[in-house]
Amino acid sequence: MARPKNKKELIDASNQSYTKMMDLLHTIPAEQLTQTFTFDVENEPQAHWKRDKNLRDVLSHLYEWQQLLLDWVETNQAGTPKPFLKEGYNWKTYGAMNVEFWEKHQTTSYDEALKLLQTTHEKVMDLAQQFSNEELFSKGVFSWVGGSTLGSYFVSATSSHYEWASNKIKKFNKSL
Repeated sequence: MARPKNKKELIDASNQSYTKMMDLLHTIPAEQLTQTFTFDVENEPQAHWKRDKNLRDVLSHLYEWQQLLLDWVETNQAGTPKPFLKEGYNWKTYGAMNVEFWEKHQTTSYDEALKLLQTTHEKVMDLAQQFSNEELFSKGVFSWVGGSTLGSYFVSATSSHYEWASNKIKKFNKSL
């Protein structure tokens, strides 16, 4: 799927990727939903393959990144400057932030993680609807966004992340 370049594409891609991911989850037998991943990750170069041990970890990760987006937009829109990433992290160290998210959710159940993600997905979609196409996809509209566009953050927290999650779900399902 091509990266969205306007509001309609953002909304469509986000909802389509979300539905695809949820449909994939529904293909996994209920008794396997909380199982530890069984696929080999030794040859996978990205840290997330070793970090995420089950579907709960993947869903919690998505939830936390959507929480970052929601908090970042709402805080900056209210006039309080705030960076996108959690305090103490930057784009070179965000991997450690992901580990912090992972640790935070080790007692979260699969069902709870799913509900949390369903809630943030709806909130993110509602928030995206509040912005015009120009606000989402023109640079310089909001000083707090920096050199990117607000829409690129929405894409990253939704459709791009859903595609990432879908790949993990597919790999897990194939290993069953």
